[in-house]
Amino acid sequence: MQGLKAAAPLLIRRCGNYKKSNLSHSSLPHFLQHSRSLSSSPPTEDDFENQVLVEDKANSRSAILNRPTALNALNTNMGAKLLEFYKAWEKDSNVGFVTLKGSGRAFSAGGDIVNLYHLMNQGKWEACRNFFGTLYTFIYVLGTYLKPHVAILNGITMGGGTGVSIPGTFRLATDKTVFSTPETLIGFHPDAGASFFLSHLPGHLGEYLALTGEMLNGAEMIACGLATHYTNSEKLGLVEHHLGKLVTNDPSVIETSLEQYGDLAYPDKTSVLYRIEMVDKCFSHDTVEEILDALERGAAETNDPWCSSTLRRLKEASPLSLKVALRSIQEGRFQTLDQCLVREYRMSLQGISKQISGDFCEGVRARMVDKDLAPKWNPPSLEQVSEDMVDRYFSPLSESEPDLDLPTKQREAFT
Repeated sequence: MQGLKAAAPLLIRRCGNYKKSNLSHSSLPHFLQHSRSLSSSPPTEDDFENQVLVEDKANSRSAILNRPTALNALNTNMGAKLLEFYKAWEKDSNVGFVTLKGSGRAFSAGGDIVNLYHLMNQGKWEACRNFFGTLYTFIYVLGTYLKPHVAILNGITMGGGTGVSIPGTFRLATDKTVFSTPETLIGFHPDAGASFFLSHLPGHLGEYLALTGEMLNGAEMIACGLATHYTNSEKLGLVEHHLGKLVTNDPSVIETSLEQYGDLAYPDKTSVLYRIEMVDKCFSHDTVEEILDALERGAAETNDPWCSSTLRRLKEASPLSLKVALRSIQEGRFQTLDQCLVREYRMSLQGISKQISGDFCEGVRARMVDKDLAPKWNPPSLEQVSEDMVDRYFSPLSESEPDLDLPTKQREAFT
């Protein structure tokens, strides 16, 4: 592949239909290093009040995810507060645009899956349902927001953290940004709108990221279109100060301001973006088995260590989750954001119900609770994952469990 100075614009052009209105890889232990600090203890009342902070600016509002010791892991309370704030700001003529950032070293490491794990084990199904419903509804509101939105992705941005940022107008990445959707490694599937935005990445990069859970840095996010702007982290204070003084609701003015403090960044030579042709060759297949076969052929024919490391990564994941995640990305390519969120809501409730498999509870137990790092997947192999099991993830919920009801009649569809 040509140098990334030439390749990056090509990748961005290939990703240009992602939103019409605007616009170093780590191993599993690295992900676990980030994740082990997630809190599993219930927050106090004072914590609840301060889990999302608000800063009033001249003509904007800034929401701050404020659970730094839990890497700003998202819970139902945070989703509800974001919904409340964003709806009020959308109607407020004194608010021209909105920014969202995280406190501490993370934007957001994703949903608070440890708390979700405990809720499930306590039989609190309604609380689990509210968790997904509230966060997914906020993501839809963000994706259809009538005012410009700037997400400042300085630090860890994983799982649900990508969902509450990527659908917005602008995504500012830095040299400290770490992006990942690592759900297959805990027996789940990339959710929170991931099947929409991953499926709209260049070629089959989305399938690669969804199945492996591998990480991208800020420069890679810019190159593939996940981020719209890049700034070195030491300049973030200047960026935020400048944005705070702006009196505008014009996206072009905000974009010019972000570009004013922008820095050039290109992925290094080890980046997966240098292997985009190999990614497409291996991950364009219809089944996980065919993807593994293609990687094995690639490893044998080219002796490329990337093929071997990707194979090892896939073999760490839940076999059932791999098949569910692949189908989810494939379907997301032909759906709108709201359709993806409604489908992912079905999948998420099916996935935690234990009626198909207990892989989610087992994955969280092994990687986040007991931390023995030895999940016992059920089924344990791809060969034992039936088509019926995968189909059930995508099946409508029962009459007592209605589908997610998004305000699609009140908001313009996101395509």
